[in-house]
Amino acid sequence: MSHLTRFEEASRHYVLGRPQYPASFIARLVEACRLDRTHRLLDLGCGPGAVAIAFAPFVGSVLAVDPEPGMLTEARTAVAKAGVNVEVREGSSVTLGLPWGRFQAVTMGRSFHWMDRAETLRRLDGMIEPSGVVILLAEENAGTESAPLRAWREVVERYSADDPVRAERKSPDYPKHQAMLRASPFSEVETVEEVEETMTTVEALIHRAYSMSSTTTRRLGARAGQMEAELRTVLAPYAGSSGLPEAHAWNALIGRRPGP
Repeated sequence: MSHLTRFEEASRHYVLGRPQYPASFIARLVEACRLDRTHRLLDLGCGPGAVAIAFAPFVGSVLAVDPEPGMLTEARTAVAKAGVNVEVREGSSVTLGLPWGRFQAVTMGRSFHWMDRAETLRRLDGMIEPSGVVILLAEENAGTESAPLRAWREVVERYSADDPVRAERKSPDYPKHQAMLRASPFSEVETVEEVEETMTTVEALIHRAYSMSSTTTRRLGARAGQMEAELRTVLAPYAGSSGLPEAHAWNALIGRRPGP
């Protein structure tokens, strides 16, 4: 099963279940990368468009590309609602090339691991301005994960344990993104981190589970309903009127070419 097939029905769940990068975190990245309204940005593997939309007010224009039709539909809807200068186009790291133009920054949010990472960075070297950057955004376990989130994760990890693609990425032999950047033309690496405490709901966490590549309804088949039932059971004791607490450890790797 290709990663495109996995995400065929996941776009709606992605929008409803995935947390958004906080505005303060995006602002720190804009400042660190010295982005301004004269710059053009590429969001590669844009999904439903959250990263492209978040950066759009700070740059002149954004090109957001993704290979999955459902994600593109969600992205176009979100861009129209936000009223920002973002062009949404079908594309991927495979079709990435000079005809797309040149960029000051290229962002990738939870998409880099689906690519031939070394080849993608090689191609981007010919498309990013001399002072430009690659920005890899992600979210890690905050280290102080709340009880409901631990319960959620235990169920989701059990249902994703038989996914060979996930096992490969989790393997100690799988090179980290930072190592890939250091071996690329963008070998000067800076890390930006921010922890955010928020509230969520049981329904949002159900959607989040279905948005994960290892636990999409298409991959799980009949087991999807079983996973959802288990999640509702383990989360029920924590569900109060104010929702469920969670902490997000947002982080980004900024890759630059070495200075003189």
